Amino acid sequence: MKYIYDKITPEMEPLKVAVVHPVDENSLRGAFEAAAAKLIVPILVGPEQKIRKAAADANIDISGFEIVPTEHSHASAEAAVKLVKDGKAEALMKGKISTDEFLTPVVAKENGLRTDRRMSHVFIMQDPDYHKPLYITDAAMNIAPDLAAKKDIIQNAIDLFWTIEGREPKVAILAATEKVEEKQQATLDAAALTVMALRGQITGAKVEGPFAFDNAISKKSAKLKDIFSDVAGDADILVFPDMASGNIYFKSRTFLSSAPLGGIVVGARTPIILNSRSAEAEERKASAAIALVNARNPNRPKP
Repeated sequence: MKYIYDKITPEMEPLKVAVVHPVDENSLRGAFEAAAAKLIVPILVGPEQKIRKAAADANIDISGFEIVPTEHSHASAEAAVKLVKDGKAEALMKGKISTDEFLTPVVAKENGLRTDRRMSHVFIMQDPDYHKPLYITDAAMNIAPDLAAKKDIIQNAIDLFWTIEGREPKVAILAATEKVEEKQQATLDAAALTVMALRGQITGAKVEGPFAFDNAISKKSAKLKDIFSDVAGDADILVFPDMASGNIYFKSRTFLSSAPLGGIVVGARTPIILNSRSAEAEERKASAAIALVNARNPNRPKP
């Protein structure tokens, strides 16, 4: 993820991040390495004894980190959100806690972290077999998004891309086929979203679909199937039809191809660093870098 670190400037102060329930080596080391790289200032929120034991077992020095003690994981999530709500933290980072439990207080209306737009997740992957970074959405939050949710998912990814890259992205909406098929809802949604973009309901990008995965990332495949498009074979953002397909894709690339990645939740009022509990320190560090650039970019272009 070298390219995301290259986006960080000396003026970008580290984010004050509430790390939720960091009671294992992965989450603690991720926070430690992100802090050492001056990406975040961690506030460790969770059972203090468990945090200190995990740090000691992994030989991680947390002596300089603030700890906010809680009794259990659910209380950790609530306490971390309160820190953000009270202005004592600027962002959230998931530790060893389930995504549902982590997000429950985040999406609660009374806590004020929601916006009018649906929250969604974006992974950024630097795959050695592709000619540029790929933005992957949504592989972590929205299980079976309907058309309205997909509209927000796409716009969230576009806005993040503009903030980090400063240019118009090419968005490929994926399905099992590039043809519009009555019995395949994903293709119908993709066609509708393409028209919505043409009519200004989605802004700041070239949005097309449906694409099968091969012709979204391969110009050769697109040519063989007689697909003539600026997006085909050159996509910046891949929009998966549901969480399962996106999640399987990014985990297959991570574990079988070692494609580096990081990711954050977008569409909220605060940066949210959401990684799998199995995510190693480098992925968590890269995610912190993405959150920092997204939050601190002083010249954020407007789509």
